[in-house]
Amino acid sequence: MQVEQHAHEQEVKDKRLGGFPLWITRAFTVAILVLAVNQIFNLGFLAGFTLLENRYLYAILAFALPLIFIYYRANPNSRAETVPLYDWALSAIAFATCGYFFANGLNIVMRGWEMAPPDQAVWVSGVLWVLVVEAGRRAGGTVLAAIVGILSLYPIFAGSLPGPISAFPAPLDLTAAYHAMSSESILGVAFRSFANLIVGFIIFGAALQHTGAGKFFIDLAFALLGHVRGGPAKVAIFSSGLMGSMSGSVVTNVLTTGPMTIAAMKRTGMKGTFAAGVETAASTGGVLMPPVMGATAFVMANLLGVPYADIALAAIIPSVLFFFGLFIQIDARAAKEELKGLPRAELPKLGETLREGWYYLFAFGLLIFMLLVLKRETIAPFFAAPALIIINQLASRKHRWGWAEFGAFIDSLGRLFANLIGILAAVGLIIGALSVTGLAGTLVNDLLRIAGGSSILLLIMGAITSLILGVGMTSTAAYIFLAILLAPALISSGLNAIAAHMFIFYWGMLSFITPPVALGAFAAASVARTPPMRTGFEAMKLGSVIYFIPFFFVFQPALVLQGTPLEAVVALGLAAAGILIFAGAMQGYLLMVGPLFTDKSYSWPLRLVLIAGALIMAVPADAIPGWTDFALTVLALVFIAPVILLALAQNHFWPANKAQTN
Repeated sequence: MQVEQHAHEQEVKDKRLGGFPLWITRAFTVAILVLAVNQIFNLGFLAGFTLLENRYLYAILAFALPLIFIYYRANPNSRAETVPLYDWALSAIAFATCGYFFANGLNIVMRGWEMAPPDQAVWVSGVLWVLVVEAGRRAGGTVLAAIVGILSLYPIFAGSLPGPISAFPAPLDLTAAYHAMSSESILGVAFRSFANLIVGFIIFGAALQHTGAGKFFIDLAFALLGHVRGGPAKVAIFSSGLMGSMSGSVVTNVLTTGPMTIAAMKRTGMKGTFAAGVETAASTGGVLMPPVMGATAFVMANLLGVPYADIALAAIIPSVLFFFGLFIQIDARAAKEELKGLPRAELPKLGETLREGWYYLFAFGLLIFMLLVLKRETIAPFFAAPALIIINQLASRKHRWGWAEFGAFIDSLGRLFANLIGILAAVGLIIGALSVTGLAGTLVNDLLRIAGGSSILLLIMGAITSLILGVGMTSTAAYIFLAILLAPALISSGLNAIAAHMFIFYWGMLSFITPPVALGAFAAASVARTPPMRTGFEAMKLGSVIYFIPFFFVFQPALVLQGTPLEAVVALGLAAAGILIFAGAMQGYLLMVGPLFTDKSYSWPLRLVLIAGALIMAVPADAIPGWTDFALTVLALVFIAPVILLALAQNHFWPANKAQTN
């Protein structure tokens, strides 16, 4: 089970916390906030302790692991309203274990304990190892814990395994010490990304949802688009895309914006499965859209050693292409079924909406300015989030916080911290196992040999593996795993580094809209009360262009701004034209052409010809050796032009169809 679904189920239970458990979680959450602010801004609190990075990370872990054992029950289906005694015991053990490493942070660094540990440190390392696997199970699900647990044991058996997966072994004591005390395992790149970068964006996302800003952006979308053809579905693109970017969670976003957008879509005559599919596709696209994009993008920036702003900028064109394709599909469906928008009288007034919430744009603009212009991604959310809260307190009477609302904000942060830290620390065990054995380097050569140097074969292998791992693991966990194993092979085959990592990122997200799992679609189905599998296939159809976009930008890096401006403009134009025709063919209605052979037996065969032509037009020439963009465009027109001419003839010159079109 993936993290977002697991987290939502647990969140319902978390709200029953009260008394001492509630206050201890709030105290630990505030402690994490204070530690992060102190470290990131170098304020000097606790100087001599938090100065060392490993001490800072152990301190964060000391407060986060108890949160996991308090928030999440050992049995996910438990209805217990109190925290069991054994969970209190686990919380105390976790706090004491991390406290031990915190106190010995200098010894770990100066004496190399990860490779030459004293006996006591080995035993404590083993305890932390077990605690982190259990925390990963509670936060991310059983499948994640099983994968992490098995792979974390890999160094012990590495020397006994067959050729391609054989590596240098390590005994149990050194494996435990390496997991607990090295900078490559539990405290590795995933956890460091959280502690040094992600934490601020979690605060900003929570502030967005708990102030009036979230409602303002949704009302603004309804005011702008609610009245047009298929308006509520287009509102879902705007609002869910924006909120998804802030929250970084597909399922959470579906459950936040879905009740409003799905109900509005159904009111205008859209089928429930279509409405739920739109919400799922838009929420999935939101996590792929700048400026925030969720935890995975921050980990990517760390792995690539580039500023986060570079990742956010690289994601602009692919996300625009995806939402453009989704918008065209929705417009085509609305035109085909003659679906109107909502009456203006029932929609928020644009002027009134802007008067009541224009000031929220300042905080959002401040975040983007600091991210993309000043390139201060580490501190940007620590300015934007307080600005958002202060603006809400001073300017909004309706959404102004009292003590109860402030407490709910802290509770939300505690749940988010616990969930993400539990997963990232657990995933670190996989990286540690690969690092201590040196397997990652040998696998790169094995993959290149299997693929015979073929980039296409490597990409197909990567796409399938990313999709499968995305089903059983969180998208962040799947990305990290493949970024260590597969991305170096893709880069070695000649592909651009950012494009290769983005390719893995995109395909790891596709499990949210791809049956049989499709957790985003299943969450939307629960809101729309529609069959989950039918909803999943509808979401897959609506978001179908996203299966091809990663192949576009990996072969034409200009689409992720890794080329000249001219290359970017040409590639964007061809991709947009191809997606326009592709999206129209998927729904059976093409802009400025009309219906595509409605109720005709040859409708789908001809639409498939259009889809083939659209893909040929959009695909970069580098994907097909010996071809140029001009030659591919000519070939695409050979497929597309006859079908469009036939559709125009039927819609505008043949009497039976002319009446239907009019």
